[in-house]
Amino acid sequence: MKQRGKRASRQSYFKKRYHPPGTAPGTLAAATDAGLPPANIRLVDYSPEEFLIKENASAGECLERLAHDSVTWAHVQGNPPAATLRTLGETFHLHPLAMEDVLNTGQRPKVEPFDEQFFLILSLPQLQGDTIITRQVSIFASKRYIISFCEGEDDPFGLLMKRLRDKTSVVRKRGSDFLLYAILDLVIDQGFPVLEAFGLQLEELEDNIAESAGRELLDRLHTVKREMVLLRRMVWPHREVISQLLREGHDLIADDTRIYLRDCYDHSVQIMDLLEAYRDMAGSMLDIYLSSVSNRLNETMRVLAVISTIFIPMTFVAGVYGMNFDRSQPFNLPELSWAFGYPLFWLMMVGIASGMILFFKRRGWF
Repeated sequence: MKQRGKRASRQSYFKKRYHPPGTAPGTLAAATDAGLPPANIRLVDYSPEEFLIKENASAGECLERLAHDSVTWAHVQGNPPAATLRTLGETFHLHPLAMEDVLNTGQRPKVEPFDEQFFLILSLPQLQGDTIITRQVSIFASKRYIISFCEGEDDPFGLLMKRLRDKTSVVRKRGSDFLLYAILDLVIDQGFPVLEAFGLQLEELEDNIAESAGRELLDRLHTVKREMVLLRRMVWPHREVISQLLREGHDLIADDTRIYLRDCYDHSVQIMDLLEAYRDMAGSMLDIYLSSVSNRLNETMRVLAVISTIFIPMTFVAGVYGMNFDRSQPFNLPELSWAFGYPLFWLMMVGIASGMILFFKRRGWF
């Protein structure tokens, strides 16, 4: 039932977030406008000496700050309606194809250069229970401003805002390219706590599988493997994004900022190394599970085989004495006429069973 619920929710998600085939490129019409919470546009404008922040700002107010000698950051948190995106696109001359990718979330991480700006899509992984939620972060970067979009209600840039409020922060003393690096670094490093949670789950599963391999553990193991495949698909392209920023030598990124981007690239490589290691661990744990189940079956079959072997001679003796013979003849089961024939029969049975059990234990079979 849980799997059916997940499949149904994913199908409804794709129906809501993607245009039907044949839709004209750059279309900013969506059925997602109905029922969406209002998106918040937060305006942040800063320089080494000044800092300004305003919630629920308009596109015009963000554009006015470009006249000042400062860095402007307009962050849109939530799922903005198509009309809001259209207004921002017209105000800052954003490409309609890029705006369509902002509206239709679930895109693969990428970077696309334009004339005076470039457009990036990142995947922000978050762990909710045992399920990974990847939120799309879209960024338009220019020499004077950064415009970012993040779906969902929770703002992931609280720590970065705290750094910007600090007058001694390095971000306050640098340009928009360093702000872009700070956003990239925050999104990519979010993969470390997610992988740490997966590592703890795998260690717990390994201990439980070693003790007892049940169907519930197998379901949990398959869930972890499936979530890691999803995480790999969304996080792997981050390395390509940063590599492209370093390789193309775009004028919007200063040379001293590229050093920090290389550090960000190293973090993405570390995340992929950890992810591949955990995937191999999950695969080996599946083998351990199957081996544990096979060993338990072998133990059960061995016990049953020993029990059956013990009863084979006893069944033979019981079958012999259960045959009907004429007791008047001297060679036809004279024990049946003895007073101690029945106790002797049971003494024989107990002796056979005890002797076989002792023999099996000495040989290590039981």
